[in-house]
Parts: sequence; C-alpha cells; structure tokens
Amino acid sequence: MAGVIPHLDQLPLWAAFVPLGLYLLVVGAAHLRHRPVAIAGGWDWTLLGAAVTGLMVVGPLALLQPAMGNAPWTVILLLVLFVLLVMLGALVSRPRLVIYNITMDQLRPLLADVVTALDASARWAGSTAALPARQLEVRVDGHGPWRTVSLVAGGERSSAEGWNELCRRLRQKLRGLRVRSSPWAALFLPLGAVVLAASCWYAYFSSSGGGADAAPPVMSSGEDPDAGPRRPDAP
Repeated sequence: MAGVIPHLDQLPLWAAFVPLGLYLLVVGAAHLRHRPVAIAGGWDWTLLGAAVTGLMVVGPLALLQPAMGNAPWTVILLLVLFVLLVMLGALVSRPRLVIYNITMDQLRPLLADVVTALDASARWAGSTAALPARQLEVRVDGHGPWRTVSLVAGGERSSAEGWNELCRRLRQKLRGLRVRSSPWAALFLPLGAVVLAASCWYAYFSSSGGGADAAPPVMSSGEDPDAGPRRPDAP
C-alpha cells in the first residue's frame, strides 16, 4: 500500500501547475466568446479550488503530512480534508451567479426586465433589487475592469424557488445578447498556454534525466563513496 500511494512531497512540481494552466485556458475561452457565460457560484468556486489543488498538494498539504505520520492513509486524509473545505466554502456562501465577459451597463437592462417580469412591485436601491412578492433580494457586484459581474442573493430568507427562476430567465436573456470579446482573453489564454507548455517541458526534462534530481551512480556494496581513486601498489 505504501508503494501505491506516494508521499505528497513526491508529486512532481510540473504536475502541480497543470490544473492552474487548464483553469486559465477555460477562463480565457469564456472571455473570448461573443456571448456572456453564466455559471453558478458553487461551480465557480469548485473550479477555482480544482485549479489550486496541485499547488496545495506540493505546498501546505505536503508540509502537514510529516506531522501526521508516514502512513499512506495520511495522503487520502489530507486530500479528503481539502475537498471538504472546498465543498464547505461552496455551501456556506450565498447563492451567486457569475457572468463572464459582460459589464454592469450591459447587464443592468436585462436584469431590470427579468426583475419586473417576476415582480411588478420590485424596487431598486442602488445596485440592489428587492422582490417582495418573490421573497428575494438581489445585489449586483461588478468586478471593476475585469468584465465579470456577480449576481448575489441577499436578505435573511431568500426564496430558493424565486432565485432559481430569476437565474433561469436571466440566462435566457443572456443567450440573445452579443458582446465583443473581452481583452482579458489576450491575457488568460497565452498565460495558460505558457503554464502548460512550461509544465510539459519540465516533465520531459525531468524524465530524460537532465534535471537536478537525476539518480547518483550505483556503487557496489563494498565500495567507499568517500574514498579517492585507488593507486596502484608500488613495486
């Protein structure tokens, strides 16, 4: 069992950056599209957690493993603990809808139409809309120049049914909206490609034996590694 499940510090460094590179490519592709991409906040948090999994494994989790012992089950325990923390963060956060490649000015008219259709008595206060008939409050959070907007359910008792209906109708509205590609795609896509290319290069470099981790030459059992070259005996 110990040979099947390695220690966390034995994970190659290049493998830790592969999930991050894939995440950057996915985000870049979302910004490259000509239509906004809406994703539930729980899935957005899960994708981010998956992106940093490799870095967590070779970093904090590898540092914690010696304190828990050298048993192989500690690897499984630490990985399960990290997964549970990611799931807990997704569960305790408020219902949220993350929309990539859109601005506040583009989203506000669409959201206003959906809010009015759901509740004619809806009221706006700044970036927050209250739907008393649906027992729902919605807050719009813009992330500055990132062309990403979050729609967050507020209030103490938000109706899950009203929130799901609002998200469904808003997604339908977004399918008919055509936008230009975000300039952030020119950053995320090349950066993700560079991370993946560097990981592949480092993996090939390590497997070819050219890295610093190359194994030392094998010595015979009776040879002293500190001994110098042997001199021929004097005649």
